[in-house]
Amino acid sequence: MPMIIFFMRQNHKKKALSEILDVKKIEQVGKPIETANGLPNECYISEDYFAYERDKVFCDNWTVIGVGSLIPNPGDAKPYNLLGIPLMIVRDKDMKIRVFHNVCSHRGFKLLDKPCTLKNVIRCPYHSWSYDFKGNLIATPHIGGLNIHETEMFNKSNSNLKEVRTTVWMDIIFVNIHGNELEFNEYIKPLEDRWSKFIVKEDQHSLVHSRDYGYFNLDVKSNWKFAIENYCESYHLPTIHPELNKISNISDHYHIQGLPNRFAGQGSKKYNQLIEENKTFDNFKNWTKEFSKNSEYIALFPNVMIGLHIDHFYAFWLEPISINETKEHLAMYYVGDNSANGKEFEKMRKENVRMWKNVMSEDIGAVEGMQEGRSSPVYNGGNFSPVMDNPTHQFHKWVADNLS
Repeated sequence: MPMIIFFMRQNHKKKALSEILDVKKIEQVGKPIETANGLPNECYISEDYFAYERDKVFCDNWTVIGVGSLIPNPGDAKPYNLLGIPLMIVRDKDMKIRVFHNVCSHRGFKLLDKPCTLKNVIRCPYHSWSYDFKGNLIATPHIGGLNIHETEMFNKSNSNLKEVRTTVWMDIIFVNIHGNELEFNEYIKPLEDRWSKFIVKEDQHSLVHSRDYGYFNLDVKSNWKFAIENYCESYHLPTIHPELNKISNISDHYHIQGLPNRFAGQGSKKYNQLIEENKTFDNFKNWTKEFSKNSEYIALFPNVMIGLHIDHFYAFWLEPISINETKEHLAMYYVGDNSANGKEFEKMRKENVRMWKNVMSEDIGAVEGMQEGRSSPVYNGGNFSPVMDNPTHQFHKWVADNLS
């Protein structure tokens, strides 16, 4: 088994937070919601802050980079750029998902530049050094001279790929680049405890990704944090989602604030299942009957938003591209393969994804509008509604706490 080696901070000097912004503004975020300000403009428009945030917010925490169902077969692999850090996601021959730093240990060549299905090895295009799917260096052509492929002067075991600490939960791929976060079971326990009235481990294993209408992505011209802030609250329902508000009214929503502070969001008490010809999608087996109309929409910090309903689940994760560009990805799941991929539910799956894509698309104008507004020199993080903005304030506090 290859040794897991964690990404080390680059040697070049990065600016301290105090050189990027007034740290008193960060302290202001943690005050009671009635007097708190939000994160200052620099957190949304400063390139220096964006570099600082990469280490403190993304590399120090469990961060989402994809879902397992998009690489379903042994040898399936895809590159992923995490804020300038080249990574590679691989499903090995034992069906385990592994994440490696996407760089050859020989001369630093990027190993993978597009999604593919590998046959037997991960081969570097430069000098053909090759690794197995567990990251072990297994071939070094001509290392000792022409047609001499091994030499006593070189120990291959010292040059395996550098593996990243990785776990998969409900098909979502989490990585912890610096390797310093809690064990994932402990990290996710508060959310699993909360959801125990809806689903248990057995239900998690019943989730199946839809192959036909199970994925879409959106490009957004805004900082990634705005998507999380927007997702956390239902305050904007009447103005941004007027049609949705007719069937899932703002008065039917409630706040979710997970403690310890790792997640926040909103829930609804009026979820109505999609029905066609008296059919509905299959339901989770252990969902408590008294909560059959509940649905919950939770942002698990920093960058994944999840939606849980009695008959489907989605993972909506953010890929920050730059300080003001984000790619949003959504993967959809149902209970069992019949609902997820059966012909009789095809039209319903298409309609379900159409509805969610429309909702997520409506939010684009809101988050892009906030991005444009953050260039104003008179705006200083704004204020919060003491009643309506509690989950959003919680996210701001989480970011602020992680900056120290």
